[in-house]
Amino acid sequence: MEFWLLYFVTGIFAGFLAGLLGVGGGLVIVPVLVFIFTAQHFPVEQVMHVALGTSLASIMFTSVSSLRAHHAHGAVNWAVVRGITPGIIAGTLAGTVVAAQLSTTFLKVFFVVFLYYVATQMVLNIKPKSSRELPGMVGMFGAGGVIGGVSSLVGIGGGTLSVPFMTWCNIRLHQAIGTSAAIGLPIAAAGAVGYIANGWRVEALPSYSLGFVYLPALAGLVVASVLTAPFGARLAHRLPVARLKKIFALLLYVLGTRMLLTLF
Repeated sequence: MEFWLLYFVTGIFAGFLAGLLGVGGGLVIVPVLVFIFTAQHFPVEQVMHVALGTSLASIMFTSVSSLRAHHAHGAVNWAVVRGITPGIIAGTLAGTVVAAQLSTTFLKVFFVVFLYYVATQMVLNIKPKSSRELPGMVGMFGAGGVIGGVSSLVGIGGGTLSVPFMTWCNIRLHQAIGTSAAIGLPIAAAGAVGYIANGWRVEALPSYSLGFVYLPALAGLVVASVLTAPFGARLAHRLPVARLKKIFALLLYVLGTRMLLTLF
């Protein structure tokens, strides 16, 4: 029962932060799930894979509410979504195949480096300058492939990569955020399918697992995050978000360092 409560609390926190700061809940969900799964004595060599797969599966559900909210405000550029989705799906599926062959140690190191990158970006408020237009079909496929591939390796919806890419291509920030919410759905769906398929025949996974997706954790995360994400979005207009981002960056540094220490 205590683990169910931990899943629920993690979902509350992740959903609230996703709504408040516009970042994917996976940045919080993945490291916390690693700690919880380790405490539950899941197979050490599969802990990271199950955390990544479960995170992406939860984002598949929560991204729908975010997508609908941004669409209602006319903030989704559907032409960009259509252009980048084929690459997103291909890159995400390929990423899950690669992840299934990698060790938990390698995936942890990759995730820690990514956490430090995102945290530093928030602290320094690094934003790419708008310097060009969107690329053609081949370029969009390539960009989608990179975004999807990296997102599948770190279990996120891709916003930390897709928003900078679109603002660099002269997409207005609010539209880039809304479009990123829409892009998060195919990333999460393809990622969930990929982790389920690649973990389907893996032995010694915990009971109630669907491939690399742990269903009890998924249920707790989805119920809680769907409830709190809209609340966080409303507060985003009332609270000092710039300061909160720096506090969140500190949290990411702590989570990343804590995960890094587990390797020694």
